[in-house]
Amino acid sequence: MTLLEWAATLLGLACVALAAARSVLTFPAAIASVTLVGSLVWRERLYSDAALQLFFVGANIYGWRNWVRARGAGTEVPVGPMPRERRGRWAAWSLLAALVWGGGMDALTDASFPWWDAGIAVASIAAQIMMARRWIENWIVWIAVDLASVPLYLAKGLDLLALLYLVYLALAAWGWRDWRAAHLQSCPPAPGVSPA
Repeated sequence: MTLLEWAATLLGLACVALAAARSVLTFPAAIASVTLVGSLVWRERLYSDAALQLFFVGANIYGWRNWVRARGAGTEVPVGPMPRERRGRWAAWSLLAALVWGGGMDALTDASFPWWDAGIAVASIAAQIMMARRWIENWIVWIAVDLASVPLYLAKGLDLLALLYLVYLALAAWGWRDWRAAHLQSCPPAPGVSPA
């Protein structure tokens, strides 16, 4: 394991822990981490993953601006659920994008595990946009990404990245629980229901 892998891992851990804690500092940590991860996965011919890291740089700049605006004068970033009417569309577009991207990687490159890598990349893009919009469901998608990434990185001999994604899995479960609790605390009780 290289120094580059260690640095990417430590910055990645900081990034996810800060996101779970709803700290705006998650974004500079993420930008540094994804830059390093991008160089690692490119070397391993995981081209979808490398392209994903480039997307993450832009998405983290967008998320940083969005969270700063949403926070306003307060110290915590408000979160909430994805609107129900958008869920089916997000799932359908994500599946279609994964099929198109995976097919392209399979047909046009020497990518390693092109379909698996593309599925993870598309789900990660969806989760990142959902996180930037402060939708609680981003953590459920991140949990799926983490579960799929561990065996992929093990298959490529990137053991430290696989370990990182196991830790991400635990942090994503914590983030989901924390964001859900924060949202429930911010919601007024339904009429006729007394607060516990």
